[in-house]
Amino acid sequence: MKKTATLLATLAVALSTGVSTQAAELRMSWWGGDSRHIATQEALKICGDKYGHTISPEFTGFNGHLEKLTTQLAGGTEADIMQVNWPWLPLFSKNGDGLADLGALSDIIDLSNWTEEQLASGSMKGVLNGLPVSTTGRVFMFNEGSYEAAGVAVPTTWGELLAATPAFKEKLGDEAYPFDATTLDVVLLVSMVTTQATGKDLVDPATNTVAWTAEELAKGIAFYQNLVDTGTIRSWEGAAASGTDNLWEMPEWADGHLAGSYQWDSTYSKYADPITVGHLVPVGILTIDGAVTEGVYRKPSMTFAISKRSKDPQAAAQVLNCLLNEPEGIAAMSDQRGLPSSKAALAELEKLGKIDPTLKAANDIVMAGSGPTVSPYNEDPQVRDTFQSTLEEFAYGQLSAMEAAEIIIDGINGRLAEL
Repeated sequence: MKKTATLLATLAVALSTGVSTQAAELRMSWWGGDSRHIATQEALKICGDKYGHTISPEFTGFNGHLEKLTTQLAGGTEADIMQVNWPWLPLFSKNGDGLADLGALSDIIDLSNWTEEQLASGSMKGVLNGLPVSTTGRVFMFNEGSYEAAGVAVPTTWGELLAATPAFKEKLGDEAYPFDATTLDVVLLVSMVTTQATGKDLVDPATNTVAWTAEELAKGIAFYQNLVDTGTIRSWEGAAASGTDNLWEMPEWADGHLAGSYQWDSTYSKYADPITVGHLVPVGILTIDGAVTEGVYRKPSMTFAISKRSKDPQAAAQVLNCLLNEPEGIAAMSDQRGLPSSKAALAELEKLGKIDPTLKAANDIVMAGSGPTVSPYNEDPQVRDTFQSTLEEFAYGQLSAMEAAEIIIDGINGRLAEL
């Protein structure tokens, strides 16, 4: 009798919190490399054992994963828990109804571990469809040794960067540049200074159209051209002549003749490791005169989502919370998906000594930066291609800044109308 009463009491508590009391058979899908696969499978075993669930792993490399997930979602065969790339959220859940509403599972998932901005970045039409697993952003990195050799301080504003250029040419030679930007980096630089001047992201979330006027964007494009004209950065044509788009592979980067860049904080080691002369340091976001915001480009590197068709979303939520917020899952997952967005996970990994201090410093700059919420449509392939290919035409003298701005805006608006 006493055992029955206890069981009924337990069931009543479970029902009142919406937590599944039955062992569930779940699936989880993700992409990654071998180390991520091993860590995630271990974490799923630990979290499954903790709550009495069995989770079957389904993992691939990144190539082909979008196509696989698209096919599964179209056919209703997707896993209960899915790793979803941030730009894919509008593809799978444009109106917020293509994936489960994680806000409705907040009695199980501790959403207080994410900021309002982070939750908004994983929401479609106000519905939380994806929890940011890690948050990344663009940060400035400079070769401290190169600046010391040039006799100038590492810059903190665009004005200081421009002022450093003559010293670089005098002390390190005409082929020395205090900064570098090509292809996609130019797109993001133009976007950043335009955002700094306007306080607006490329995409207006209210109208789903380009938020900038042609005049505003043209000023951002002209700013880039001024960096080229003053010798602060290489020209697009000059960079193309190097034979590779990968800055970290260039000898000029390794020996400090290219002394700065604007890259994802999570790639710090990739850029720092090849340097043989000097030392790479992350610094605060450079701002233009009159900036109304720093224009930080901050986004989830990836999200975790739950299928709206899951037969046991409460059980899936238990596993998700364990992976992202509970010590056992956090320790097993470690840093295989970057610095965690969850406050609980970041604190736990710091306690365990698993966070690189310089990488954390770079991420702190990104997290502290001000700027409007970045739309995932910024990373739509056609949006990016329109922006980059038009800037390339401008860089080769085929378009004026205003002509380029008008073509970019018209092309992106045409694509946004399709989305």
